[in-house]
Amino acid sequence: MISAIVLAAGESKRMGRPKQMLAWQGKTLLRQVLENLIRSDAGEIILVLGHEAEAISKSLTESQIKIVINPDYKQGMASSLRHGLLAMDPESEAFLVLLADQPDIGPEIMNRMIREFKQANPRRGIVRPVYRGLRGHPVLIGVRYLQEALQLQGDVGARQILANHPEDILEIEVNQDGILKDIDTPEAYRKYLKRAGTD
Repeated sequence: MISAIVLAAGESKRMGRPKQMLAWQGKTLLRQVLENLIRSDAGEIILVLGHEAEAISKSLTESQIKIVINPDYKQGMASSLRHGLLAMDPESEAFLVLLADQPDIGPEIMNRMIREFKQANPRRGIVRPVYRGLRGHPVLIGVRYLQEALQLQGDVGARQILANHPEDILEIEVNQDGILKDIDTPEAYRKYLKRAGTD
């Protein structure tokens, strides 16, 4: 089984408001990310909330989403990843790490990453997508790196694991540039809306 961990605990300081709740094609950014995951082959979905956790969780009713609250979200992304990992099913083979502001990463990409991981494991323990030579998100990491991931600190997320084990990364070429994009500022949000034809 593959566990998906959605990191959505941050304060969105550069955005000026919780970006998880920004409007996106008749729903919110976070809902689009979760709907993509629900349609994927991930065996469980863990959503890590922190800032505005109560308001965000009230907007979610899907029973298949396991909501985890990170009271230490101000310590950075690593603390949110740690809370998500601790909630993971003990039978899980790997964890797919996603951000809450990447609505263009559809189930097709996730499913391909899961398939490639299952074929490559144990020879390769990490899968990441690449678009025209540029590395993107999400990343899929085997549980062999669980203890290392639990030790991460600050705002690095899973990047440090990839940096520590470049020889263990399987890169798969995809034809969607959504793997490269996230929405951190009002300007980036406006560009995203314009690109999607929803402004």
